[in-house]
Amino acid sequence: QVQLVESGGGLVQPGGSLRLSCTASGFSLGYFAIGWFRQAPGKEREGVSCISTNDGSTNYKDSVKGRFTISRDNAKNTVFLQMNSLKPEDTAVYYCAVRKSLYCSGSFASSSDYEYWGQGTQVTVSS
Repeated sequence: QVQLVESGGGLVQPGGSLRLSCTASGFSLGYFAIGWFRQAPGKEREGVSCISTNDGSTNYKDSVKGRFTISRDNAKNTVFLQMNSLKPEDTAVYYCAVRKSLYCSGSFASSSDYEYWGQGTQVTVSS
């Protein structure tokens, strides 16, 4: 019943932009904090961003601050990740996940704090 589906990935040149979408089914996404993670080949999955449901606060990995923006449209049961000024280092499979709590504050980037995961969408940044 619970399902998350990511979309919007693709191939872009450095400096380009993509907007990823995470659409939920089987539950109301607006009741949960949602995180975005990514995993590049040979690297561990890392937290990119998180948006809470209590006050709408957001958290970002340092390397994406000022370039990525997380937002949500609860009416559409969707969370977005707008990615601008993309760099080759951003190349990875991007996943959205449902956080076990309502808050993203503190250490938001621990995979163990998230319950449900999507299948991921590939983002490739290359010339």
